[in-house]
Amino acid sequence: MMPDVHKCSFCGTEIAPGTGMNFVRRDGRVLRFCSNKCKKSAIDLKRDPRKFKWTEAWSLRQRR
Repeated sequence: MMPDVHKCSFCGTEIAPGTGMNFVRRDGRVLRFCSNKCKKSAIDLKRDPRKFKWTEAWSLRQRR
């Protein structure tokens, strides 16, 4: 059986099996991040991914 491929909770890129990091919130929701850059942006700095060109959310917003 193949391992699951997850998407980064901040930038939307695919995370290869065995890489990235998980962050479990107090309510039980699991956030998965591809890099420390994404983790810091989402958790520490509380940034909105729609405002950064390197995220998938930004490109989806531009298509409107």
